[in-house]
Formats: sequence, structure tokens, C-alpha cells
Amino acid sequence: MRSEPIVVFITAPTREEAARLAELLVGARLAACVQILPEMESVYRWEGQIERQAEFLMLVKSTRDKFEKLEREVRAIHSYETPEIVAVPVSEISDTYLKWLGESLQHSS
Repeated sequence: MRSEPIVVFITAPTREEAARLAELLVGARLAACVQILPEMESVYRWEGQIERQAEFLMLVKSTRDKFEKLEREVRAIHSYETPEIVAVPVSEISDTYLKWLGESLQHSS
């Protein structure tokens, strides 16, 4: 049975860190694809203060059964103490993309 597809949102402070994370996730077959969006500004509360910071958003295509390991791997090398790692389920997906996603996440024999 196929695992449910998800999209994981992860932010990083630099394009270089986002690229490192993307390479790690795709290389380990924890993600089929990672899109790195251009720099944006995040506004958030941290340690009682309102902060503003430039960040890069990654859209990570994966499956629910890969999330736990994906999160562990990201936390191991991410520079943030509390990185954003938020998964949302995919409610609709084309059959051909779903097939490609599953094949991309399988380890070769």
C-alpha cells in the first residue's frame, strides 16, 4: 500500500543551507523533490520578542511514512534551535505524479 503524499514546509536562513538540506533529503530518498523559493521575510515571536528575518522556504515533496526520519535528519544539521518543519497532507494528486513520487522515494535493489 502506498503511503500518503505530503508537502513539508521548511525554512532556512540562507540559500546555501536550504540547498544543503535539499541535497540531503533527495539524496537519502526522504524527498522526491525540493523546491527552494526566493528570499522572503518572516515575522515571528521568539523568546518574547517580535523578530524579522530573511529566510528561504523549501517545499519538500514526500510521504507520511518518511516524515519522522526526514524531521530527524533536518534537525541534525539545521542551524536553527527550533526549525520550521510542517507537513500538510495532499488532498488531490495526479496519478502520474503520485507514481513518480513513490518511485523516487524507493531504494534501488
